[in-house]
Amino acid sequence: MNNKDNEIRDLNSKITVKIPMSQEVSHVYFVPGMAADISIFEFIKLPKEEYIIHTLSWKIPYKNESIQDYAKRMCEEVKYRNCILIGVSFGGIIVQEMSKCIDVKKIVIISSVKNKHELPKRIKIARKTKAYKLLPTGVISKISNWEKLAFGDFAKKRATMYQKYLSMKDKRYLDWAIKNIVCWDQEETIEGIIHIHGDKDIVFPIVNIKKCIVVDKGTHVMIVNRARWFNKNLPKIFKGNLS
Repeated sequence: MNNKDNEIRDLNSKITVKIPMSQEVSHVYFVPGMAADISIFEFIKLPKEEYIIHTLSWKIPYKNESIQDYAKRMCEEVKYRNCILIGVSFGGIIVQEMSKCIDVKKIVIISSVKNKHELPKRIKIARKTKAYKLLPTGVISKISNWEKLAFGDFAKKRATMYQKYLSMKDKRYLDWAIKNIVCWDQEETIEGIIHIHGDKDIVFPIVNIKKCIVVDKGTHVMIVNRARWFNKNLPKIFKGNLS
């Protein structure tokens, strides 16, 4: 072998080293909380070279539709398999049901529950007594200005948030969603699920939650008012660097 041959081999070797490996992009699908609009994710930003964000809006349920069949319909909007599913509150329950229908890379739930045992006592009582059927969802669906019902600065701020983000007011959806939260029958936690929960969550109190990533002073609506925390930590969580 002559020197010229050695130079070519060395050159080829150098070229091979310099060619960057193509980076796999992960598709991330977000499902909002009960009655919430996808705009609750407006402040969520992930590195564009690694993640592509998609949002899934609520559908009007069919009459007597099971949560399993509803989840299958939601899966019809998921165009990329082996994706990351993220659900907030009731959306967290839905993405768990969706994961039973399609292949996913990761399941992340925020301000939600992993099984029926993590539901608070008041919801368990509502299930036994069927009190959830008495909720005035017809009245709620007709409210056009939440601020008129609010008293005090804090209440008005929260009312403004509800006005902005709670867009699904259809009585059929509200009745169906409330029933399926209260009557969700999942016994066991899905293996490998990632649960992020605020220690100030009053909807699903953290006292009932096991094995989760705790957000200090995080409330049930922290996906909106703690977006910076999620922007900083979600990529770490996806890669298993935060637990």
